[in-house]
Amino acid sequence: MILPLKSNIFWYSSRPRSLSVIRRPINFIYLDKRDRQILSLLEINPEMSQSDIAEKLKISQPSVSARMHKLKQKGALAYVVGMNLKKVDLYMAKVDVIANNTSSVLDIFKDCPYFLNGLIVSGKHNLCLFFVGEDIATLEAIVDGHLRSNPLVRGAEVSIVIAPMKDLILPIKMNFEFSSTPPCGSGCNCKDCPHHISSRCLGCPVTGSYNGKIWK
Repeated sequence: MILPLKSNIFWYSSRPRSLSVIRRPINFIYLDKRDRQILSLLEINPEMSQSDIAEKLKISQPSVSARMHKLKQKGALAYVVGMNLKKVDLYMAKVDVIANNTSSVLDIFKDCPYFLNGLIVSGKHNLCLFFVGEDIATLEAIVDGHLRSNPLVRGAEVSIVIAPMKDLILPIKMNFEFSSTPPCGSGCNCKDCPHHISSRCLGCPVTGSYNGKIWK
């Protein structure tokens, strides 16, 4: 169970109220006033220099550098490079999955450019997957071809994100080696796929059958 504090610090309780089967080590993150001030400034302007932060807080630049290094080591400060869903013409899909083996399903998409992230969750569905693409038909084709037809999957429900309330940065995979074989390991070539043949899928960016623009 994750318990929030007023200062946006989170700690993990070793005794969840409803999920007694979950066992996590206590990971207590302590942030003092200076830490919170630095994080607050970087939240407003992630590109703010250490010198400007030091001047704003009236402390030395080496002190800022040391604190930022410590925050990064703790996992309290991290940077994500990607595309802003509010500004780019892309679609994001949230897929709730009931899987017999969550790790095996996640392993299918680990190198897929369309795949953003996957969460193992509790409740009716035990997996929550996020995909991004240039059109909804391609996202539906991914779900049909790799999830609904997969014997490890007992159910999959797709929701398309209409609009994010805040800026949402998507760390899209741009660095990959081209291959004639798709990274999902399905053994299916895009040229033989009915979704691709009927123009209901743009194809895999890793292969030469991709008809989109983002990864060309």
